[in-house]
Amino acid sequence: MAIQRITSKWDKTNVLLRNSAFHRLIPETAKLGKTRLGEMLNRYGMVYVKPNRGTFGNGVIRVEKTSVGYKYQTGTQTRSFPQLDSLYAHMRSVTGNRLFLIQKGIHLLKHSRRRFDFRVMVQVNLKGKWETTGIIGRLAHPKKIVTNYHSGGTPLPFERLMSTHMNTSQQQNYLGMLRKMGVQVAHQLQSAYPRIKEIGIDVAIDTKLNPWILEVNTKPDPYLFRKLKDRRVFRKVYRYAVAYGRIGKRA
Repeated sequence: MAIQRITSKWDKTNVLLRNSAFHRLIPETAKLGKTRLGEMLNRYGMVYVKPNRGTFGNGVIRVEKTSVGYKYQTGTQTRSFPQLDSLYAHMRSVTGNRLFLIQKGIHLLKHSRRRFDFRVMVQVNLKGKWETTGIIGRLAHPKKIVTNYHSGGTPLPFERLMSTHMNTSQQQNYLGMLRKMGVQVAHQLQSAYPRIKEIGIDVAIDTKLNPWILEVNTKPDPYLFRKLKDRRVFRKVYRYAVAYGRIGKRA
């Protein structure tokens, strides 16, 4: 039986929100519209706008409300707009008729003045049970708003990125919490999508050390974990992916 892949971020978010335990972990998310965009910018000051279907951070827009209007950034390009109408008109010229989502902006922790988040890999193990097999940090390119490796981000160990934000004991407790959360997310998604075998959860940590689930990928890149010096992590990720038929026996 083929592994199930779900491309709609909107659909996956709503499956998670069926479980009240995830409500505090998921930033407010809505379909893009001018009224809702204005409301969320007034409420949060900063939002991310992203395509409902897409990978590698392509098409993601960061919008901030400023004292003189709005600041808009995608890739390394930044523009300013004096009014919501002009901002939204430009945004629609870029997005066309495709469905885009607005998400409450999370002010990410930084390392060397660059934003970072984490990819939490969760897979069905050799006993048929969900297991969090890897957690890796993604340090954003200094001029970009997304952390993805394919957009210039740098993969780094959790401990290196978090060493200036918490001590060793706190780091281990936090890793344990993320591993547990990963398995819970997998079970919730499996309730709607029974043929999934792996997920990659993008987790942001805000300046108060709260975790946020930004999105979940049902076809995560296993080779990202090759970037860790601890080769045991990639070997396990790879072994499980081979077992459930995601990839062949030779990398």
